[in-house]
Amino acid sequence: MAVTGYGIFSRAGDQPRTGFRRGDEVLDLSGLGEVFREPSLNAFMAQGQAAWAEARARVDEGEAVPLPDVQVHVPFEVADYVDFYSSLEHATNLGKLFRPGSDPLLPNWRRLPVGYHGRAGTIVVSGTPIRRPHGQSKPPNADEPVFGASRRLDIELELGWVIGTPSVLGEPVPVDRALEHVFGVVLVNDWSARDIQAWEYQPLGPFLGKSFATSIGAWVTPLADLEPYRVSGATQEPEPLEYLRTEPFVYDIDLEVELNGEVISRTSARNLYWSVEQQIAHATVNGASLRTGDLLATGTISGAAPDSRGSLIELFWNERFLEDGDEVVLRGRAGDVELAEVSGRIT
Repeated sequence: MAVTGYGIFSRAGDQPRTGFRRGDEVLDLSGLGEVFREPSLNAFMAQGQAAWAEARARVDEGEAVPLPDVQVHVPFEVADYVDFYSSLEHATNLGKLFRPGSDPLLPNWRRLPVGYHGRAGTIVVSGTPIRRPHGQSKPPNADEPVFGASRRLDIELELGWVIGTPSVLGEPVPVDRALEHVFGVVLVNDWSARDIQAWEYQPLGPFLGKSFATSIGAWVTPLADLEPYRVSGATQEPEPLEYLRTEPFVYDIDLEVELNGEVISRTSARNLYWSVEQQIAHATVNGASLRTGDLLATGTISGAAPDSRGSLIELFWNERFLEDGDEVVLRGRAGDVELAEVSGRIT
């Protein structure tokens, strides 16, 4: 088992270019064509599935560079960032926390993949320090809001689908053709300031509590590498509307959260209720287009067991959050395929 995937790297201050990570080495692909000498994967990703397959078959032609010798960069220029809410257990847990005594799920949750548009400009590569955000919050017993550093800084364990080929503005992407647009997948930590979020999110949803930083893996695992681990998901009840109607497939990817060297959660991407195909179909059904470099995140992935939850607010039931100096590492693996880890330390 080894990390595999495309990314952007440089050595000793030279020009960033495309590499393919395989375990503890990076294969320099810049000799395979001009597209691989670009400082992002976007031009390559835009070429489509045939080009992706050809490149994947030729990665061994790249010159091997030891991983410790390279500096990694954000692997693609992020066009738009959408964060969904696709885990049933996560949505249920937060509903119990925030709306005790009522139905944990709002009426729309089982009808469509709930999501919001995030901030592409604050997506950072794994290893980037995370500065504790400041903003407004309103303590439960206070009459007025206060301004200051977030005291309830959290993580969110997610997968991110990276869009390669764009779609046409005004033309929805059919659910049965959605995967044609997906280049690959990265692990995502969508850092969240729960106290800022709680005060600001009604009625329009997340804003400053989410937009300060989102960390992604440095190497994008090709979706084709995960095809052997694509399995049937949970039965969806009620049956979705026609544009979302498909057999919900998910990926059998084991996931874990490590906090300061201790694994505090183990879960699986099998716990997702809404599939990537359904996320894409819903995101474009109004005519919105996909762009090369779009990042569509799943939202926090949680399982049924208490130690399989993907955020601290669930793991510690609203009683423990991140301290300065804490380091979080997210990992994922499916059989022989390992996703690039995502790490970040709070400053």
